[in-house]
Amino acid sequence: MTVLDQLGTLSTAEDFFNFLDIAYDPAVLDVVRLHILKRMGEYMRKNKAALAEADEQTARALCRAHLERAYADFIESTPLEQRVFKVLK
Repeated sequence: MTVLDQLGTLSTAEDFFNFLDIAYDPAVLDVVRLHILKRMGEYMRKNKAALAEADEQTARALCRAHLERAYADFIESTPLEQRVFKVLK
């Protein structure tokens, strides 16, 4: 099972952070979990070709980097400023 397949089996934001071994603040995650995961998905779609060509170790590192970047987006600003969901656009 590839790292992308494994990500597809996860159901909570905490699962994603734990699977990719990323530390997080539960208070932050409680507020912006859906925003972070949606943003991670956007980053992954933008880098679809790189993920498809990557070996498992590189793919895992890319997924980790995308989640860390998405998390940082919402540490540095608010969901309203980021406007991830259509309702906020």
